[in-house]
Parts: sequence; C-alpha cells; structure tokens
Amino acid sequence: MPELVTPGATLAIVAALAYLLGSVPFGILITRSLGLGDLRQIGSGNIGATNVLRTGNKAAAAATLLLDAAKGGVAVLLARALVAEDAAQLAGLSAFLGHLFPVFLNFKGGKGVATFLGTLLALAWPVGVACCATWLVVAVLSRISSLSALVAAGSSTFWMLGLGHGRLMILGVILTLLVYWRHAANIARLKAGTEPKIGKK
Repeated sequence: MPELVTPGATLAIVAALAYLLGSVPFGILITRSLGLGDLRQIGSGNIGATNVLRTGNKAAAAATLLLDAAKGGVAVLLARALVAEDAAQLAGLSAFLGHLFPVFLNFKGGKGVATFLGTLLALAWPVGVACCATWLVVAVLSRISSLSALVAAGSSTFWMLGLGHGRLMILGVILTLLVYWRHAANIARLKAGTEPKIGKK
C-alpha cells in the first residue's frame, strides 16, 4: 500500500468522482447511438466490449474497450496528478466498482476487465502491459475472452511482485477477486465446455 497522506474528506471526494466516472456505461451509449439496440438484450447481456462485438460491429467494440479502459486510467492519472498516490489507488478501485455497479444502471454493470487493465496501465504501466500481453496470448490460443480475462487477472499479482510494484498487491488482490466473482457464470461454462468464443454472435 502507498503511504496514506491524503485527508479522509479528500479521499471521499476522489472516490465519489471516480465511481461516477466508472459508472458511465459506454457500451450501452455507443450501441444505442449506432442503432444496434439495447446491449442488455443482446448476447450475454453484459455491457462490455466482448458483448458489443456480438453485434457484429468491431468499431463499436473497440471504442467500448478503449473507453471502459480509460475510465480506470483517467481516474488514476487525475487523482495522482491532483492529489497523491494513495488517492490514485483509491480512484482506480472506485472507478472499477463504478463499472461493476453503475448507479446509472441500477447497480447492474459489467465484468470490469477493460477497466481493470486500464487501471493497471495507469498505476504501473509495466504491470498493465504484462497483463494485457497475458490476455492477448491466452485469447489467441483459446479464442475465449473470459478465460483470457481470468488468466490475466490471476497473473496480475505475480507481475506486481516480479516487476517491483509490491505496493499494489492489496489493490491487485481485491481487483482480481472481484473479476473472478463477476465471472462466476463464465467459470461454470468453462468447466462445462460451453463458453462461447470471441466474435460468436
């Protein structure tokens, strides 16, 4: 953990603003603006990029991926620049929670993989790059997005230790556990061999 140097009231404001940023449902906004329908009624019903891809619009999926990642990254970078490192970690966690439990969607959000990766890239870019590379390798080999996400998240704490960013360990464990919890249904389908592959409508 970083040294706690920021007053509690300031941390509360940072957490609230980062949560609101994380709550913005870019996947739904993009698909609606393009006339692709209500994302919650498509495929898995998830609001993330993988489900947007099931609409067949790759550009919309890419935009969703980048914007969902930016929610975590921007929250971290702004908190670090304007406050301190302890606020940056809290901002990353809060934006991630906002994506999982968005106030704008009655607290029914996504699984947080893009926001997770964006947060790590902003907190410690070598760890973020390593996790993105892990996701990509598993995705190429398996063609299964959820498996890629689970392996990338599970490897994150090992990358933190190996790359000298042990101060992120507590946050990394919390984020990883949340990713696994949100993927409980995917884990069940992976065990059953019924998990759909990337790009399948």
